[in-house]
Order: sequence, then C-alpha cells, then structure tokens
Amino acid sequence: MMIEPDVFTLGCIIVGTLLIAKTLGGSFITRLPLSAAMLYLAVGIAIGPWGWGLLTLDAIKNTVLLERLTEVALLISLFTSGMKLELPLKDKRWHIPVQLATVSMLLTVGAVTAVGVWFLNLPLGAAVLLGAILAPTDPVLASDVQMADPSDRDRLRFGLTGEGGLNDGTAFPFVMLGLGLLGLHELGDILWRWWAVDVLWAVAGGLALGYAMGTLVGRAIIYLRTQRREALGSDEFIALGLIALTYGLALLTLTYGFLAVFAAGLALRRIDDPAAVATHVPKSETSELSAENLRATGTNAPAHMMRQVERFNSQLESFAEVAIVLVVGVLLATVTFRFDVLWFVPLLFLLIRPMSVVVGLVGTSVKPIQRRLMAWFGIRGIGSLYYLLYAISHGIAVPLAEQLLSITLAVIVTSVVAHGVSVTPLMNRYEARKKR
Repeated sequence: MMIEPDVFTLGCIIVGTLLIAKTLGGSFITRLPLSAAMLYLAVGIAIGPWGWGLLTLDAIKNTVLLERLTEVALLISLFTSGMKLELPLKDKRWHIPVQLATVSMLLTVGAVTAVGVWFLNLPLGAAVLLGAILAPTDPVLASDVQMADPSDRDRLRFGLTGEGGLNDGTAFPFVMLGLGLLGLHELGDILWRWWAVDVLWAVAGGLALGYAMGTLVGRAIIYLRTQRREALGSDEFIALGLIALTYGLALLTLTYGFLAVFAAGLALRRIDDPAAVATHVPKSETSELSAENLRATGTNAPAHMMRQVERFNSQLESFAEVAIVLVVGVLLATVTFRFDVLWFVPLLFLLIRPMSVVVGLVGTSVKPIQRRLMAWFGIRGIGSLYYLLYAISHGIAVPLAEQLLSITLAVIVTSVVAHGVSVTPLMNRYEARKKR
C-alpha cells in the first residue's frame, strides 16, 4: 500500500537531505564555481509549481508568513555579522563599511529612484521604495566573501561584512519614506516626523540600545561565571535570548531592530578580552567543575563563550539560508517577469553598484583590486525580499506589488547565480595575490 506523504513530511525529507548533502559535500562545493545557495535555489524550483508541484507559495497571499521567515533569518545573520567584527571601533578600517552603508547606499537609492521614475514609470514613492528594497547588500548569502575568523584584518572581507550588517538597518528610513510618499506612513509636515523619528531616533536609538544590551548581558554572564560559578552551560541560549530581547525592545521603543541586533552582536564580541577577566574561583573548588565548565569560568571565559555562541549561530544561519532560498525558488513560479528586468538587473550590478562603491570609498585606504571586488560583490538576497514583503504588508497596491516583486526576485536570482559562479575563482585569485 502506497502512503501519500504530506507537505510537512516532504519538507523534512528535502531540508534534511540538503543539510546532510552540504555537510558531506561542503569541501567539494567550495572548490567548484558555484555556491550552496545555487543548489538550494534549484531544489526550490524543483519542488515548486515549475517542477513537481509539491509546494506553492504566493508573496501576496502568504505575505505574513514569508515576512516573518525572512525577518528571523535576517536577525540571526545580522547578529552573526556583528560578532565577526572584532576590530576596535576607533580603527580607521571602520570607515570602509560605514561609508559603504551610508554614502554608497544613498547613491544606490538615488540612482534606482531616478531610473524608477524616468524609465520604469513609477510614482516617486514607489521608486524610492524600490531603491530602498534593492540598496542593502545581503548578510545571509554573502558568507563566502565575508569574514570567517574575527581576527581577520583583510579590508575586503571586513568591509563587505560590516556593510551587510549595517545597511540592512540604514535602508529602513528610505523604506518608510517610500511608504510615506505613497500615503501609507506618516511623514509629518516638511518631513519633520520622518527626520526626527524614522531617521535620527530610530537609527541612533537602535545602535545605542543594541550595544547597551550586548554589553550588559555579556558582562553579566561573564561576571556570574568567573565570580560566582553561575550561569554555566546553555551558551546557545545567549544568542537566541539576546536577539529576541534586543529586537523586542527595539520594536517597543520605535527604533530599528536590525541595527539593534547587529550592534548587540558587535558589543558581545567586545567582551572577549581574557586579560580583563579576573577569576576568583578557589583552587579547592575547581575539582567540582567539569572540564567544560572549568574553561567557562577561567580567564578564557569570554573567548570560550564567543566560540560556543558563534558555532551555534553559524548553524542557525545555515538553516535559515536553506529555508529562505528554497522559498525564493518556489516563489519564482508565481511571478510574471516583465521585460524591464532584462535591462534593469545588469544596470544595477554593472553600473549603479560599481559607481556607488567607487564614490563611497573615497578617502579610504582600499587597494584597487579590493575596490573592484567590493563593487562586484554587492550581493542582494534576503534583505531585499524582507523589505518588499514589509511594504506589501503595509498595503501597497497589488499591481505595484507585483511589479516590484518581479524586479526584486529577478535581482535576487541573478545575484545568487552570478555571484555564486564567480565567488570561488575570484576569491581564490585574490587570496593567491595576497600571499604573493
């Protein structure tokens, strides 16, 4: 007797197979001119209406579900990005990601807005919204060009990691501006509310709140471990708890949760200073502790906690990447792609992104090869999809939502394929040149 499996059962089988395949063939895949995201995208297409028809999703009908999925994936990845950045905040290399996430992002929003108004016949609010959706680079899909070791001082990897962490928050004011110009958000007379609340308060407040939470929670845990032998174990819950608490407080205070969670990861990384930790556990009591807990209560307690949290976070990020890229593959069958994506997508990647990076990096100590690679690896992905779903949930008209969905998914798929094919040879060449 043949049993017909339900969607959940098939989902478990597919996701489980992909995760095991990534583990078994991970080293082999890294040597090939392709990325794991390309594999997930192909599987998503195969299980969607274009393939076996096992799963159907619609960005208009399933907006709330998809928005929450992409939101959670971004939060995990942004926290992980913050924890990768170990450089002191006074280091001049911080100018690279900050300028990319502000100057370059502003130029991208402005250029896409101009193209949207003049060539896509979009109203001003919709054009600004499209610019805000496509401006942020992605922290989820860009792991191959980001920092793997927090002690890495490479300007290329540091710049792309910091940019991906910062600009998913700094793009939010322009999402709100676009919605406001469409009559879906209060901007105030002469934009006073947008400037005061959506820009100044939400950005500064989010960064300050996140940094304070990461510092307080991290130092409290280290104090309890080194001075009281408490709060031992369950390092995995530190990441989940800090992400959830920080994001919830940011939403409550009308600040940007993405920036807050990134700043929390950044602050947590900065308690990793063994020399600053003085342990007062008597030698007579150390025999009562397991080897694992002994490492967690000694002078290396911060470093031990960082390793545990980073490992758990990287695993969560892998789960999120699988789920979201599968969703993108399934969504492709429900979208009618317009003719304008044929010229707009290459315009974004080959002209707008390089132009914004070149101007944005003026005054930074970046080598020409690093600048060229930063210009190319403006990877778009889950952040863009989240902002689009956020706009749809706030009531943009269905025809406009379908047009923006067509462009956004075309950009994401092109990014997954083009950057996935090029990342291995380009980064191998870059690393080889560094060694020489």
